[in-house]
Amino acid sequence: MKTPFSPFHLFGFILVIGFLIAFVQVGALTIAFGKLGLSQHSAILLLFSSLFGSAINLPLFSVKAEAASLERVPERLRGLLQQAMKEFKGRTLIAVNVGGGLIPVMFSLYLIRHNPLPLGDTLIATALVAAVCHAFSRPVAGIGIGMPIFIAPLTAAIVALLINGEQSAPLAYICGTLGVLIGADLLRLGDIRRMGVPIAAIGGAGTFDGIFLTGIVAVLLA
Repeated sequence: MKTPFSPFHLFGFILVIGFLIAFVQVGALTIAFGKLGLSQHSAILLLFSSLFGSAINLPLFSVKAEAASLERVPERLRGLLQQAMKEFKGRTLIAVNVGGGLIPVMFSLYLIRHNPLPLGDTLIATALVAAVCHAFSRPVAGIGIGMPIFIAPLTAAIVALLINGEQSAPLAYICGTLGVLIGADLLRLGDIRRMGVPIAAIGGAGTFDGIFLTGIVAVLLA
């Protein structure tokens, strides 16, 4: 039986697992989740729920889209896109990723409810991060939306410290994750029609999404 995952994606998944194990061993995640008020058991549950949930995309609707020409795809990435481009049939399925979209949003709502965060601070911080993410994100034909990996966590940490230093950890996670989702995903939905991808998942596309790591790194920096 042919596996639905390419060797590249399988290797990437194994690499991420190894990275996460090492991350837990050095205590970085323990520190981050501790600053958010989570127990070790709750932290592990959240971590692996996000990890395995990133393989699940919940379909929402589909839109007509243009095929991505090879000329618009970076030379070094063309070999990785052949299978996806063959499957493209003129429509893009818009979905929401469980691990990279749904779970971070639900956890952000949990943090808002259980921390003394003024609503105004949260809205302003999220809007600022979303604006930066939108400015730095770019649609890449045949792939999706791309953005430098450290832009969001650095921005979220700085914004959280400036707006509410006493509650900087939960605020950094909230504005970091929601800012990426809004600025680099939701506000970029209009670009989906020109990228030639068969599926565009809000919050990820079947791998451990950068949105979750954005929140964790932002908390550590804050």
